[in-house]
Amino acid sequence: MSVTIAQARRVAMSLPEVTEQPHHEVISFRVGGKIIATVPDGEHLRVMLDQAEIRVAASENPQSFHEFYWGRRLACLVIDLADVTVPQIRELLTEAWLRKASPELARRLRPDP
Repeated sequence: MSVTIAQARRVAMSLPEVTEQPHHEVISFRVGGKIIATVPDGEHLRVMLDQAEIRVAASENPQSFHEFYWGRRLACLVIDLADVTVPQIRELLTEAWLRKASPELARRLRPDP
């Protein structure tokens, strides 16, 4: 198990309308101008999920997933790329994308039944 930044980038950029932009000193992936993930260094990915998703992921796999606080706010899930798989990254980035994409755009990935 190990995912590279290049693999994570390919997954992020495969989601509809995702762009890559600088965010302070790091790379960010965005949909509709909203950040879904950042790359703080060559070994980690920060994915913007809701607090419940962050807590569940971190509790189920504390070796690979870590809570990240911005001040007092639980801001994102930090992923240790050495300990995860591409399908795990795809699932987490997709969830972050669904949270930030417009409802119309999100239907492209999850159409109404």
